[in-house]
Amino acid sequence: MPLHPQTVSFLELLSAWTAPPEGAPPVEVDAGPTIEEMRRRIGEVFPVVRRELPHVEDLAVRGPGGPVTVRLYRPEPLERGPLPALVYLHGGGWVLGGVDNVDAACRDLAAGAGCAVLNVGYRLAPENPFPAAVDDAWAVVAAVAREPARYGVAPGALAVGGDSAGGNLAAAVALQARDRGLPLAHQLLVYPVTDTAMDTPSWREYGTGYGLDAATLARFMDLYRDGADPADPRLAPLRAPDLAGAAPATVITAECDILRDEGEAYARRLAAAGVPVEARRFDGVVHSFFLLPEIFDAGAEAMDFAVRRLRAAFGDQAAEGSAA
Repeated sequence: MPLHPQTVSFLELLSAWTAPPEGAPPVEVDAGPTIEEMRRRIGEVFPVVRRELPHVEDLAVRGPGGPVTVRLYRPEPLERGPLPALVYLHGGGWVLGGVDNVDAACRDLAAGAGCAVLNVGYRLAPENPFPAAVDDAWAVVAAVAREPARYGVAPGALAVGGDSAGGNLAAAVALQARDRGLPLAHQLLVYPVTDTAMDTPSWREYGTGYGLDAATLARFMDLYRDGADPADPRLAPLRAPDLAGAAPATVITAECDILRDEGEAYARRLAAAGVPVEARRFDGVVHSFFLLPEIFDAGAEAMDFAVRRLRAAFGDQAAEGSAA
């Protein structure tokens, strides 16, 4: 399917944003921006609209490497009682990003799904390579399950989710939860990284010029993996020998995204293992569309799909509310 006109406009804006400033000194052909430069600029790409919620609070959860920053969102005041919860993990290739970069999406998920959302500021590579990020993600999930009252969470109504590298962490945590006897209500995987092979047709077809550059993600993966076994299921959930018993899943992919094929392969493997899963590909769009409903109509549609799936997973425990 051809690129959606909104995708064409987005890629033009992205190209202009990444171009060197006028008058900047020339750089070597192979030189790219440093990690520090990318971190400074990731929050400046496009403005987003952040809805107001009655309860937004920054907390800290004890993790294996020190306190883990968590931003808690609730669609109703804390005194109204416990809600189901989604632990959300941001993307950024395990190297970039933080709670601010998915703040708007987390607010929309909380309001739409009628749940609390805990947005996790896990440690980033290369300063903190694998398994730091997944260990932090697990620490937050375990803390919420252990002390739900502290976070205003209904016991036994906990889900995980994330986009891109965050989807990778969510899938890995869902497998850890299964192995450690912690039932999860759902896993929401938005164009997740599920393998380390980087050899699918979508990696080859959309590796350059579609927003998420294959060489950049390969660089990030190398920084994060730091020599760890590429078949470790905490790195590559697709390589887990058995997916049976994992939490029911929603998998969202973008047609013109290097991660499309591995995300869809993971959905097929979940289904083959008897895990309830619903996968949906959004045609004509690229990586990041889910976080940019101001630019992509498909982003708003994907958010509506995600909140419907979460509401169904949480059942009667979700707060009555509206995504409007």
